[in-house]
Amino acid sequence: MAATCPEPRGYPGNLGVPFVAHAGLARTALIDLRDPQSPREHSFRDLDLAANAVARGLLRSGLQQGDRIGILALNRAEFVVTLLGAMRAGVIPVPINVKLATDTVRYIVRDAGARLAFCESAYAHLLPPDLPAVRYDDGDAFAQFLDPGPYAPIEPAPDTVAIQPYTSGSTGKPKGVLLTHYGQNWSRLILVHTRNTTDRDVILVAAPLYHKNALNAIKQGLTAGATLVLLPQFNVEHYIAAIARYRCTVISGVPTMVSMVLARKDLLTRTDTTTVRTVMMGSAPSSPQLLSDIRAHFPNAEPLVVYGVTEGGPVPLGPDADGRPRPPGSIGKPYPGTAAKLINGPHDNEGELLLKNPGILLGYHNLPDETARRIRDGWYHTGDVCRRDADGFYYFIGRTDDMFVCGGENIFPIEVERLLERHPAVHQACVLPFAHDLKGQVPYAFIVLRSSASATADEIKNYALANGPAYQHPRRVFFLEQLPLAGTNKVDREQLRSLAAREAANTDRAIATR
Repeated sequence: MAATCPEPRGYPGNLGVPFVAHAGLARTALIDLRDPQSPREHSFRDLDLAANAVARGLLRSGLQQGDRIGILALNRAEFVVTLLGAMRAGVIPVPINVKLATDTVRYIVRDAGARLAFCESAYAHLLPPDLPAVRYDDGDAFAQFLDPGPYAPIEPAPDTVAIQPYTSGSTGKPKGVLLTHYGQNWSRLILVHTRNTTDRDVILVAAPLYHKNALNAIKQGLTAGATLVLLPQFNVEHYIAAIARYRCTVISGVPTMVSMVLARKDLLTRTDTTTVRTVMMGSAPSSPQLLSDIRAHFPNAEPLVVYGVTEGGPVPLGPDADGRPRPPGSIGKPYPGTAAKLINGPHDNEGELLLKNPGILLGYHNLPDETARRIRDGWYHTGDVCRRDADGFYYFIGRTDDMFVCGGENIFPIEVERLLERHPAVHQACVLPFAHDLKGQVPYAFIVLRSSASATADEIKNYALANGPAYQHPRRVFFLEQLPLAGTNKVDREQLRSLAAREAANTDRAIATR
C-alpha cells in the first residue's frame, strides 16, 4: 500500500536556483499585482540577476552561511527574490506571518536568531527595535542593499537547511521547521512532474508567501518555466479579475478562499474562466458541494484537493501512478519516494498518518525533545487521522488534537462540517467544541448560507439529526455573512470562539472555551 523511498536524501542542488533552465530568458516569469493598475512584470533573467544581487548584498552585509534573516511583508516580487537570493548564499530565510501579534513575531525572530530582516513599513513595528531591517517600500532602501553582479550559489550538503518556516502555534509557541535543499528539491520536482506543469501555464498565487500553499506554487511555477501572477493578498474582486486578464490556467488557495470566490456569482458570470484547467486547494478539507460548485463555474477545470503538512514534504500525497481516477473525497496516494502508514487506529486501514520521504523536516529548531517526539525511526508523526481504502487511496478524517468527546463519543469537526454542508442552504460550515456540564463537550456550528438561501437554527439542527448520528448535531448555530480568516487564509477559529462567548454573555449564559 505504501511507496518506498528510492532516494531518502532528496536531490542535490541549491533550492534558490529552481529555474536554472530558464534563467537567461526574457520571457515573463512573474507579474507583481501589488498595484493592479500598474502591474510589474519580471522576466526569468530579471529574477536571476536580482537573486544574485540579494545573495551578494547579504554577504556584503556580513552574513554567512547558516545565518537567518526574517521576511515580514505581503506578497511582492522583492519577497520572492529575497527568498531565492538568501538560499543561494546559504543564508536561511524565515518567512513570518504578518498577522501575528508583536510578541509572537519577536519570539520567532529571537528563536531563529535572525541577524537581519526584510519588511514593509506597515509591519516594521512588529520587529524587535534592535534588529536591522531593510524596508522594501522605503524609497530605494532595497535597491541600495542589492549588490549586482555574478554569483555562484553554494553547493548544499544533504542536511543543509534551505528555509525555516514557523508553524502556526495554535496549540503553543510557533516551532521553526528545518527544511533542506535536497528535500525541497525532491518536492518541487515531484510536483511539476505529477501535475504536468509546463512553460505554457499561468499560475495565480494569492495565498501568503509565508505559507506552504504559496511557496509550493512559486517553486512549482519557476521550475516549470511557467508565469506566476502574484497578488499581494487575497481579494475576491482582484482574484477574479486576474483570472480573466492573464488567462490563468492554474489557480490555487485554501478552500475558504475558493468558497469566497464562488460566492461572487455576479462577477463569475461576467468572467471568462475557461482557461483554468486546475483549481488547487490545500491546507483544509474540501466538501463535495464545493467541488461540484467549482466544476459548475470553471467548466474546463479539475479540482485538485491537496493534502499538505509543512513538516511532511510538504505535499506527500498525489495522483495514482497508473492514472486511476481519484475517488471523491480522497487526498490521493503516496508520491513516488514517499512511504506512508497508519497507526493506533481501530484497524490497519485507519489511524494516525505517518510519513517518510526526502522532504520531511530535518527537525524543529532548538527543540530536540519535540523533534524526537515527532520523528521516530525516520517516520514523521503527522497528528492527522486518515483512512485508506482497498485501492490504496487515503482520506482525511481529522486532527488528533481537533477531536473531542461528546457524551463518550469521539467527534471530528470535519465530519460534522461535511454533514452540514450537504444542506441545500449551507455554503460553508465550521464546527467547534464547547464545554457542556453533562456531555463534556458539544459541537457548535457557524454557518454561511448560500446566496438568497434561508434557514433557521432549528432547521440546521434537525437536518443534522435526520442525516447523521444524534451526538454530532450542533447544540447552537450561529449565522455569519462570512467566516473570519486568519493570516494563512484558513478559518480563524479563535475569532469564532470569541464570537460565541460574546453571544453567550449577551444572553447571560456562560460558555467555556477550550
